Amino acid sequence: MRRILPSSLFVLLAACSLAPKYERPAVELPQAWKEAAPPHLANAAEDRRWWRIYSDDSLNKLIDEGMTSNADLLIAAARIDEARGLLAEIQGGYYPVLDARAGASRQRVSQRTATAFPGIPTQYSDYRAALNVSWDIDLFGRIRSSADAARAELKASEASRDAVRLALAAQIAKSYFALRSFDEQVDLTRKTVALREEALALQRRRFQGGIISEFDLRQLEAEAAAVRAQLPPLERQREAEEAALGVLLGRSPRLIFEGGVTRTLAYDEMPGATAVPSGIPSELLLRRPDLVQAEEQLMAANARIGVARADMFPSISLTGFYGRESQSLSNLFTSPASIWQVAGGLTQPIFAGGRLRARTDQAEARERALVAQYQKTIQTAFSEVRAALAAQARARESFDAESDRAKALTETLRLARLRYQNGVASQLDVIDAERGLLAARVARIEALRAQRAAVADLFRALGG
Repeated sequence: MRRILPSSLFVLLAACSLAPKYERPAVELPQAWKEAAPPHLANAAEDRRWWRIYSDDSLNKLIDEGMTSNADLLIAAARIDEARGLLAEIQGGYYPVLDARAGASRQRVSQRTATAFPGIPTQYSDYRAALNVSWDIDLFGRIRSSADAARAELKASEASRDAVRLALAAQIAKSYFALRSFDEQVDLTRKTVALREEALALQRRRFQGGIISEFDLRQLEAEAAAVRAQLPPLERQREAEEAALGVLLGRSPRLIFEGGVTRTLAYDEMPGATAVPSGIPSELLLRRPDLVQAEEQLMAANARIGVARADMFPSISLTGFYGRESQSLSNLFTSPASIWQVAGGLTQPIFAGGRLRARTDQAEARERALVAQYQKTIQTAFSEVRAALAAQARARESFDAESDRAKALTETLRLARLRYQNGVASQLDVIDAERGLLAARVARIEALRAQRAAVADLFRALGG
């Protein structure tokens, strides 16, 4: 034993790995972003809490709540623990397995066999206690390659968790601002309904006085009803959005059904400064969680090739035991009852019908597929960044245009009311101006929501 163990340890330390050397697939990347950003945004995402650029405390609290309770995030965390346990199990193969065994038996042998001799007892007891050890020497790196693959898969699970966190923060932000958008649209529509009802009451009195015709009155009633009809769909969409946000936050069914989402009530806001990375080299986008996950999966597949190749080479195992065995329990721990054994074994596959070669082919094919998947993930990432940059810029332009439109229609409405008061225009002209202004204000609210959603999409595309 003193000779075998040191020599086996030397062989283990000198073991080689049959996995091919990993090299990151070459990808042609743009040198840097074309756009530049205000420097004050550089600190907004230093700790990846990019949503603080909205300066909304209610949103910050909701995202913190989601990071704690969201079901998808809890699932991702559990998968990390599972991958960590799998890695620990594989790494345990580096070391010998030691176990203790004890047993007792009572048996009777036949007196009619060739081994039955007179005077030998046909019934006897046997007591045994021993320490057993076994050790598979990782001569060709099968265990090492398996551990490398499991380690890469653990990192891929961690990257997957980070991707879930990033997507969750972006989705909560988008849902939150959609909810605020519905709040503002509902408030604006209710105010418009109140103004229409007041105007309609006045026109009813004028109809009773014979100043306007019934035709004009019915048209005014139809216009007022049309505005009222816009309110229920908005309230329904707001309720649905609030419930969906509750699910994102990981709230209980009771809170989703009965509770509400605390949010900032501020109307007629302006979008913040343009959020574009300032002088960031494009290589930093490779830190995006889904890209990290794709590369770690590729590294795991590369290590699996080593595992498949090692199966075609010899495997060496050492086994042994030391203990006591006796016919009588009282003599079990006496010196004459000692037993021990040391053994070594070598297994070399010779013919397996091509199965071992097929396993290697499968592992190499999986690696080629993951190379293509990695490259596709990079293509998708840069496509998403480009689309998000464009969406942010266009959303800001839409907001500015809708703001100008609302300002112009506000003046149009003022002039229409003056013309109506002076008898130059009819009440329907005023209603047309009110209708246009309402549509412009709603479009402005929607443009602001789209701009804020585009910021969230941009930071998600940039990996936080």
